[in-house]
Amino acid sequence: MTLRGEGAAGSTRSRVDVAELVRIRTHHPEAIAEAAVRRARRPLLNDSGRLMIVAADHPARGALGVGDRKLAMANRADLLERLCLALSRPGVDGVLATADILDDLLLLGALDHKVVMGSMNRGGLQGASFELDDRFTGHRPEDIQRLGFDAGKLLLRIDYDDPGSLTTLESTARAIDEMAARRLPVFVEPFISRRTPDGKVRNDLSADAVTKSIAIASGLGGSSAYTWLKVPVTDDPDDMARVMETSTLPAVLLGGDVGDEQEKAYEKWRSALQLPTVRGLVVGRSLLYPADGDVAAAVDTAVGLL
Repeated sequence: MTLRGEGAAGSTRSRVDVAELVRIRTHHPEAIAEAAVRRARRPLLNDSGRLMIVAADHPARGALGVGDRKLAMANRADLLERLCLALSRPGVDGVLATADILDDLLLLGALDHKVVMGSMNRGGLQGASFELDDRFTGHRPEDIQRLGFDAGKLLLRIDYDDPGSLTTLESTARAIDEMAARRLPVFVEPFISRRTPDGKVRNDLSADAVTKSIAIASGLGGSSAYTWLKVPVTDDPDDMARVMETSTLPAVLLGGDVGDEQEKAYEKWRSALQLPTVRGLVVGRSLLYPADGDVAAAVDTAVGLL
């Protein structure tokens, strides 16, 4: 199937036919696997050696908010339309998402010649007492291989006061091993995290904490040959040069929810993208739900930073 109005030029959003998606899922669920087999693939990196990936794996962790809009990502048709628009923009290499979203994008024909990254652990639900128990409830390495996807991504939050972090470390290492055995890149997103007095999980973006998280993530598994890092920009962007000296693994910058500080985010990314190990951006909410509503302009500006 295709988007209604597909082929329109410029930044116009085409409409997703939800009824047609549901009809296919109901009567022809095998169409998803068939679309995966037909998908035209590309190398992870093109000639520029840079990556621009749009992320949309937040809903499966119950993280639906953007800024002060608590349910911004809850409308699936709206999210798919924003994703399809973002993927249509020049310079956008691909998408990171969970199975439900990638299955829809396969049926919509939006993933040809795009890098497709499967999100692997979404068990640490936002706000839950078990939020730091990031179990692997999403794509398995065998799923990524079976569907012909190009990479996987996992979240590694480490709380020194939570003994369960050791389980997360071990399961992360085994996932890295399984991906390496299949020669599939895996993007590891590490944080040093802690709970505030009111029980909320907060990621420490100080230079020392990000340095430590990179060092830990880089050493996981029996091989780092297929490991990439997905890292935040530190609280003080000027610290990024010394922070990124911690590892020789290739890295991409994550975006996060920047709220109304879009321009500040662009400047932070621009500076960090000049560092030798940083190869691109993996950004979601701040590009898909910009404050001014112009998805195409937000995506184009991010691409221009590369």
